[in-house]
Amino acid sequence: MKTNTINKKEIEKFSRIAEEWWNPMGKFKPLHKFNPMRISYIKENIINTFKLKNQDKPLKNLKILDIGCGGGLLSEPMCRLGADVTGIDASEKNIQVAKLHAKKNNLDIKYLSTSPENFETNSKFDVILNMEIIEHVEDVDFFLESCSSLLRKKGIMFVATINKTLKSYLFAIIGAEYILQWLPIGTHEWDKFVNPDDLINISKKYNLYLENLDGMKFNLFKDEWSLSSDKSINYIGKFIKD
Repeated sequence: MKTNTINKKEIEKFSRIAEEWWNPMGKFKPLHKFNPMRISYIKENIINTFKLKNQDKPLKNLKILDIGCGGGLLSEPMCRLGADVTGIDASEKNIQVAKLHAKKNNLDIKYLSTSPENFETNSKFDVILNMEIIEHVEDVDFFLESCSSLLRKKGIMFVATINKTLKSYLFAIIGAEYILQWLPIGTHEWDKFVNPDDLINISKKYNLYLENLDGMKFNLFKDEWSLSSDKSINYIGKFIKD
């Protein structure tokens, strides 16, 4: 009987640098660079899928669950766009940072230190965000099963992660951690990366069907991320629950 998806070593690793979340020049600098593209992708796909019309608060009244929310880098923009946001993270330190930052900015976000399988709620969510979290969990299959149970029928689940290729090892680990030092050494383990086919097949078991799959690439000269047809390193998928 599977009981949890929490990888204690991964949680400890991120807890140690929790206070860095909102420092755009700190250890999470790559995520700050990544964020504008992630926000735009999520927002546009949600609006198009649910045919939303509100210009000022386009995500108004939508219930969004941000899993592995960290310090709230995605939860806060989703809240500003009008969504009713809940952020969960297995690291208590991350949650404390997120709560403090939301309070400082007068944002009403529910933050809880838990994992999807241990999250008790009476309602289902319209949207689930699994951004850069799936490569850090203990059991991907059980994790996706737990996520599906929290998502309403016809709801959207976004998954952004790293492909399991030689190129991802060279760029996401050797390049990003050892050469460019964008991330602390040991942030990622290549063995835990997930290729798109495996992600799609596991998701299908829990009635989550792929609608879009896009690659993401970083342009060193422009110093920015953009969508790409190349999914060999970073990719993002949009799944709909049947």
